[in-house]
Order: sequence, then structure tokens, then C-alpha cells
Amino acid sequence: MKIVSYNVNGIRAAIKRGFIDWLAQINPDVIGLQEVKSTEDQVDTEIFKDMGYNVYWHAAVKKGYSGVATLTKVKPNQVVYGMDMQKYDDEGRVLRLDLGDFSFVNTYFPSGTTGEARQSFKYEFLDDLFGFSQDLREERPNLIWSGDYNICHKAIDIHDPISNKKSSGFLPEERAWMDKFTESGFEDSFRKMHPEEPSNYTWWSYRANSRAKNKGWRIDYHMNTTPLSDRIKTSTILHEAEHSDHCPILIEID
Repeated sequence: MKIVSYNVNGIRAAIKRGFIDWLAQINPDVIGLQEVKSTEDQVDTEIFKDMGYNVYWHAAVKKGYSGVATLTKVKPNQVVYGMDMQKYDDEGRVLRLDLGDFSFVNTYFPSGTTGEARQSFKYEFLDDLFGFSQDLREERPNLIWSGDYNICHKAIDIHDPISNKKSSGFLPEERAWMDKFTESGFEDSFRKMHPEEPSNYTWWSYRANSRAKNKGWRIDYHMNTTPLSDRIKTSTILHEAEHSDHCPILIEID
């Protein structure tokens, strides 16, 4: 089974840039989209259904903001929208699909780049999501927790760790949370398979020709719980896709 995660930074804009043709070519069984920036009725989802996908959408209350969607060719046993915490659910942050013996959790973590208020909100989200993840592990031990985490974990995951050490997304507190999350039983599937590979990024600023210069950040992850370790066969970054300021990431699971 091929599973993709992709922050499309606006699904309607991504479609105009060729997203549909790319999706047909890659043909994942499941794809989690973050930052769709639309409600389901603003997108012609029949295109996805004609490709064999079931469509599940968790939009933000605020128009044109945030939101996640998951497309799956595997009919889920259950779909759960949100974390049952209104301040996050109103922003369309979390969407869980139970797919047989494992669950796919599609998540768009908040950004703290717009100021102290949103950075504080991000820390609150991290604390609450950690507790939520630990509770869910008790119920569903086999988890793939994918999405845009908006955090670079290690220095190897960012093009310039020195100048960005005080930047949101690479702050010590955020990186410590990633330590805690991975130490709690979640594995970074890409790093497990590519432990020493530098310069593998998933997001680039639109400024200063950053993508062409590969001055990026790796902030998108497929995290799997350790019982799934032996079933993850491939974990790659699909750098060639250019429908967004992010690029998609892919895993294959038995």
C-alpha cells in the first residue's frame, strides 16, 4: 500500500498547477492533504471519486484557511474528524481513518511564524496532541501519523541550523517535543531508512529562489508506531512535485 502526505498550500491552486495529473501518475492508495484552504463543496471532488478515491474532508471554520482532506482507495472502517477539542477542530487540524489493522492520522500542525500568540497556540497544540496520541495508541497501537508538523527535528533537517536557531519551527522547545514524541514510541520513517542523508527537505520559502538553491526545511513526516516498523518498506521524498511550497512524501507499507 502506497501512502502519501502532501501540504498542497491550497488545493484549488494545486489543481491549477497540475495536481490531478500528478496524482493519477503516482496513484497512491491513500493521500493525506494538509492546508487545503477550502470546503469540500468548493472543489470538484468527483474528479477524485472517478479515480477510485473515497473523499473525507475536515475544513476549517474560517474560510480559505488550514484544513485537511484524505483520499483513499481503501474503504475505511471508521473515520474520526478532529481531536474533540474545539479550538483545534475549528481549524481542521486532524483527520483519522481506521484502515483495517492500522490507522492513518492526517495532521496539519499550527505554524508559529506569525507571532507570539500563534507560537503559544502551537505549544498548546503540541501538548494536547501528545496526550491525544498516547491515548490513541492504547486504542489503536498501529498508527501512521502523517502530515506537516511545522517542525524541523534535527540540524540535518534544515539547510542552515545556525541562523535559524531562533526561528519558529526550529526552536529548542519544538525540537524537544519531537524528541519526546519519537521517544514515546513513534519512528520517523524517513530518518530510519536514510539516517545520514543531508539536504532532503520538504518545504522551501517562496523567497530568494530558495527551492532552486535547495535552501529548505524537512517539516513533513510519516511517523509510525514501532509495531509497524517491519512493515514500512519504503520512505521517500518526492521532490519533483511542484504544486506547492512543500513537496509530498511517500511510504509503502505491507
